[in-house]
Amino acid sequence: MKETILERLRQGGHVSGEDLGRTIGISRTAIWKYIKELRHAGYQIDSSPNKGYLLVSAPDNPFPEEIKAGLNTRVLGKTVVFHKEVASTQDVAKSLAAQGADEGTVVVAETQSGGRGRIGRAWSSPSGGIYFSIILRPNIRPTEALRLPLIAGIAVAQAIAFLTELKPKLKWPNDIIINGRKAGGILTEMSAEVDRLDWVIIGIGLNVNTPPESFPSDIEDIATSLMKAEGEYIPRVKLLQHILRELESLLDIFHESGFEPLRTQWKELSNTIGETVKVISGSEEIIGHAIDIDSDGALILQKNDGTKERIIAGDVYIRKASNG
Repeated sequence: MKETILERLRQGGHVSGEDLGRTIGISRTAIWKYIKELRHAGYQIDSSPNKGYLLVSAPDNPFPEEIKAGLNTRVLGKTVVFHKEVASTQDVAKSLAAQGADEGTVVVAETQSGGRGRIGRAWSSPSGGIYFSIILRPNIRPTEALRLPLIAGIAVAQAIAFLTELKPKLKWPNDIIINGRKAGGILTEMSAEVDRLDWVIIGIGLNVNTPPESFPSDIEDIATSLMKAEGEYIPRVKLLQHILRELESLLDIFHESGFEPLRTQWKELSNTIGETVKVISGSEEIIGHAIDIDSDGALILQKNDGTKERIIAGDVYIRKASNG
């Protein structure tokens, strides 16, 4: 009901409670109760006894009604599940996927109490960021899934560049870098059989309007937010909408033309290719020159002895020239 009321109010001008009630099929008293709920959620709605209700402004909160308004995607975001606070959007999305939720379902939260990154690491999720997970059911082999976080990274970087003056970079395999600091990350989890994927969950956490004092002490020297880097407030709903649009477009390219054109795009945005890096994978430490990513999205290192190493997972640290 609230979504229908908002849709009508977004058309502009005043609309009477009587007309709203007639259109929706509920009483004027019920309309008033929904208007009160919308105001409580942060919508500024003026009312006049002679003219009716007028939508003055909407909150920049990732409510389903706001994300879906004008989204214009075919699949991604057609269903949006919002939580003010949740342990992890990944966990909610995985549960929904296992229950048969549609492809493109987005789970978004204002904050997370148990957000996580790769390898089970904690992900700080204070208010002001964007934290969401997307359910995908791609017709690809499990071995091809390594490409998906790279594609998602391109979508995030392009959305940031479109809405701001920032020039985001991508660090293999899943970090969003702004001015040399981490502003976001991507986590991909999946359920698969031997030769097919049941579902993939792409989780994205992005420090948008996150106050610097909200960062935990162990990351305050390496983390940043878009607001801090840009110097002004970033509209979160617009950014989330643009990420979904970009990702859907890139996934269309992936399914129609393969990974190669996206591989080229990722390399253009990379801060990893061309650098000397240290990769820690389990107990193994590898140092080499990052020279490429291959057709599967794996990182290719050339070691000092001239041999090449294919990295499919691990933590990457870019080594400064002064460190040799």
